[in-house]
Amino acid sequence: MEVSGMKNTLSIRSYTRESRSHTHEWHQLVLPLKGVIHIEMPEYSGKVMPGECVFIHCEQIHHFRANADARFVVADMSDIPWVDDSVRWTVFSLSPPMISYLDFIERQLEHQVNPGLEQSMMNTFSLLLAEQEPQRQISARIRQVQEYITEYLSQNLTIDALAEVACLSPTQFKKVFREQTSTSPLKYITQVRMEKAKALLMHTDHPVQRVAELVGYGDLSSFSRRFSSYFGLSPKAFFKD
Repeated sequence: MEVSGMKNTLSIRSYTRESRSHTHEWHQLVLPLKGVIHIEMPEYSGKVMPGECVFIHCEQIHHFRANADARFVVADMSDIPWVDDSVRWTVFSLSPPMISYLDFIERQLEHQVNPGLEQSMMNTFSLLLAEQEPQRQISARIRQVQEYITEYLSQNLTIDALAEVACLSPTQFKKVFREQTSTSPLKYITQVRMEKAKALLMHTDHPVQRVAELVGYGDLSSFSRRFSSYFGLSPKAFFKD
């Protein structure tokens, strides 16, 4: 079935176990909220689960099916920031902010019809989507480690503990993590901690000491040195008055 027209919309959808296929004249992103979608395209054949997104290029034929109780956010878009005719992205992992935002999209779209708010949601979705460009598909093991780091950011995160989460030896874990994220586990943890600290300093009234504790630094001076080295400014420069 050929679907024509141009779109720039967000919607909540479910599919059936019966395999279907079609193309459309706009780009489409399918982001699972619950359950998985099985999809077949020239560049990819397999399942897409919560925490991931499948990108379907315009005019690209695709076959798909899912359980009836599975639910998805679907973005139909005529323009995507990081896409041109040469780009053929398939499946990639989502950032924690995007995953959280999908929950809001689901609740709002089910609550009321508000064209102004829906346009605002699409604008925000597009901004978050633009940040996905450097990311690529990450294995379930490494994604689970990333989720663990985010959840336990205030605690002491060791290579041994993270390797155990990934069900890998420490040596294997460090190798696989670097291959899939292009950085080391410790540098990734520092990046997450520093970005979280900056957000807390700018958007909450937590004192610097409390921010340091929330991102895993028991010693304020150590936190300040690391923060200043990372951003080139002291924590106080970002502190909300």
